[in-house]
Amino acid sequence: TALIRDWRTRCGVGDFPFLIVQLANFRDGPDEPAVSDRAVIREAQRQVSQSEPNCGLAVAIDIGNPTDIHPTNKQEVGRRLALAALANVYGKTNEYSGPVYRSLAREGGSIRLTFDHAKGLAAQGGELKSFVIAGNDKQFVPAKASIDGNTVLVSSPSVPEPVAVRYGWADSPECNLYNESGLPASPFRTDGTP
Repeated sequence: TALIRDWRTRCGVGDFPFLIVQLANFRDGPDEPAVSDRAVIREAQRQVSQSEPNCGLAVAIDIGNPTDIHPTNKQEVGRRLALAALANVYGKTNEYSGPVYRSLAREGGSIRLTFDHAKGLAAQGGELKSFVIAGNDKQFVPAKASIDGNTVLVSSPSVPEPVAVRYGWADSPECNLYNESGLPASPFRTDGTP
């Protein structure tokens, strides 16, 4: 936020567009839920893209390389940036974002997640991956997640009273939630603490 505001102030031409490439997956991490500095940075990038005017976000969580910090699939990164520019800068009506977490509702022992940009939710390559869930103890465990219309239902038998969900909350998570435009969901957490 400070960088964007500083550049806009120094240039003196108003809220000119900023397009952000969210950090791609990089480094192998633990299989179990853990603290991830990269996930926190991804969250900050997503929040800035939503809170600052005239900003767009290209999610790259699915096209990185765990052994190379610079994703080699530059063409897909460029395509996703172009979609954001067409919609946010040039006023086109194209879909430019994958699913973005909006809210949750507890339903018994499950949590239902709703998203923006959620038309035609799909799990590429089989069942949804990289969802974890926790109760009041904030001990996250792997969760079962399934698509129900334009929402995702998340649960685990070891968390009978869930309060929080995280998706893709790791350095190099295996994320596979997309919308019908083939754009990936941005990693997120519903609890707001690392």
